[in-house]
Amino acid sequence: MKLGFISDLHLSENMPSVTEGFFNFLNNAAQELSHLYILGDLFEAWIGDDDNSELATNVMQNINHSTRNGLEVFFIHGNRDFLCGRNFAKKSNLKLLPDPFFMNFYDLKIALSHGDDFCTNDLKYIEFKKEVRSSEWQEKFLEKSLNERLKIASNMRDVSQADNKNKDKSIMDVTPKAIDQFFAEHRIDLLIHGHTHRPKTHHTSAGTRIVLGDWYKTGWCLFLDDQQQDLTEFKL
Repeated sequence: MKLGFISDLHLSENMPSVTEGFFNFLNNAAQELSHLYILGDLFEAWIGDDDNSELATNVMQNINHSTRNGLEVFFIHGNRDFLCGRNFAKKSNLKLLPDPFFMNFYDLKIALSHGDDFCTNDLKYIEFKKEVRSSEWQEKFLEKSLNERLKIASNMRDVSQADNKNKDKSIMDVTPKAIDQFFAEHRIDLLIHGHTHRPKTHHTSAGTRIVLGDWYKTGWCLFLDDQQQDLTEFKL
């Protein structure tokens, strides 16, 4: 049994090379892996399961194809694609997981998360997340036309990028206190997450934290089996 963990691909029409790289990765994963866990931000933006764009359709079809070849695929929402719902899961033939999600793998107790909940110093983002994750906000958003939603998503992306330029980089990283509290509360051996775009394996007295990398000119995947934990970067 071999598991793979990826996050932060930010697939969009503007980066076809990343989308093509993901499809190639899926073809190989169907042969090499038993399970693939996507830990959020698969898409740069997801405006609803009724999105009929070529990108949305192709991504769902390719994931579905990989599952028909024996790969089990799981998905945790990110801050960019939290509206991926049941229809997305059904068309992709994947399983939606809560954040955090806990699992046992051989002698390891593992927690999976997108990772944004650990960035507790980014108060502006915390307030934003609370708003857009509310059922009231989502119902109002999904009532709008696809074109309206596209414009709103684009504007939100622009505002976010502008805000991030003015933030101290440390604010957008996880806070050590939040990580320590999470390990202590859940008594885990390994935490795997993305979001921060700072790929690295951190070994602490509490346990191991592996941060997945974002996809751009290269892709990142954590490969996990009974022998090793291998955080791998590869060309797209």
